[in-house]
Amino acid sequence: MGVARSLDLRGTICPINFVKTKLALEALSSGELLEVFVDLGEPSRNVPRSVREEGHRIVEEGEVDGAYRLVIEKR
Repeated sequence: MGVARSLDLRGTICPINFVKTKLALEALSSGELLEVFVDLGEPSRNVPRSVREEGHRIVEEGEVDGAYRLVIEKR
């Protein structure tokens, strides 16, 4: 299954980047994928942790072109 939506949250501070990620996930159906780009550092540590705490699954994650990319499956 391909990515249903993509968000570029580089330059967005914590916790706003997670809030925007959470809102985007709420708009998806269970099983759909959301791609998110955040800054390295605090956002790349906090957003994945918060997404997992919400019960979603991270299918892919890693550094890409100076940003951190997550592909999240909505649960």
